[in-house]
Amino acid sequence: MEIGLVGLPGCGKTTLFSSLTGKQVGGYSEKPNLGVANIPDPRLGIISQFIPPQKIVPATLKLVDIPGVPPGSDAKKLNGFLEHVRQVDAVCHVVRCFDEGMPVDALGDIERMDTELILADLMVAESATDKATRTARSGDKEARQRLEVLGKVSELLNETTPIRQRDDWTDSERKILKSYGFITAKPVLFVANVDESDVAGDSDHPRKVKQLAESTGAGTVVVSAKLEAELAELDDADRDEMLESLGLSEPAIGPLARGASDVLGLTSFYTAGEKEVRAWSIPIGASAKEAAGSIHSDMERGFIRAECYHVDDLVNFKTEKAIREAGKLRSEGKGYVMQDGDVVHFLFNV
Repeated sequence: MEIGLVGLPGCGKTTLFSSLTGKQVGGYSEKPNLGVANIPDPRLGIISQFIPPQKIVPATLKLVDIPGVPPGSDAKKLNGFLEHVRQVDAVCHVVRCFDEGMPVDALGDIERMDTELILADLMVAESATDKATRTARSGDKEARQRLEVLGKVSELLNETTPIRQRDDWTDSERKILKSYGFITAKPVLFVANVDESDVAGDSDHPRKVKQLAESTGAGTVVVSAKLEAELAELDDADRDEMLESLGLSEPAIGPLARGASDVLGLTSFYTAGEKEVRAWSIPIGASAKEAAGSIHSDMERGFIRAECYHVDDLVNFKTEKAIREAGKLRSEGKGYVMQDGDVVHFLFNV
């Protein structure tokens, strides 16, 4: 899954993207910047204490730095921006909460971005409604369902309310929403980009962003992109020392990745052996068979069963042999719903 970074010019999203992914970005480009960030996970270290591997492989977060659209840009640039946003699974809206010679208007910036996205969705809804209305006249059942959903969508958008703020969509309605690529239906994580002197987000602007996120069901994290850029240039020892001096326990990728996982509805499971200890991200509610498929399609196709235990079991019993002897090793079938923190051995045959 991909999360797209958006924001008004000067918000610091590209600086944040570069520091999180280690990918340096040149001047302005109309094409998105693509990168991958490792997700810090203390449970990998815990597992590795008891099952020492040759390497540790964290789960990753795919980030897309979507080019901003300066005020007054032509329709072509705006449409290009909107199309890029439609392609991602969730939106990470970077909001400027620092003062560098310009007045700060965090909530106004969010409103301006939301207005553009709502207008774009409204155009899609109007066009789709016309088509569905014509088709529904012939008695097409699916067209009538689409028309009903589009009516709810138009009502929300005309009230300048993002589609995601309605929380009673059924699964079938969500499929219809996804088929149209509505941008404001996507989950959102607000990133309050603060000055280095306000890393806790105690000042007025990040607090307002947090309050807005809470009231609209969005996620929120506070980071300093400028600080992250400085941390990215340090070795581990100097970085840890700088973090400690600022009262921080980890770089921004930690809280940002957890926030992104929450809005994307992701959870983690682990595989462990002598070659590697590895974290995997899957949707909450995924089955054991689907989890096997996240590793390799052959494992899903030839799935037999999953042998599972929890990370906490490894802490309590120290070895997999002891876990088995204590009766804590579970043999689960293809319909088992994976739990956060499961350590799994998949048995399959192809």
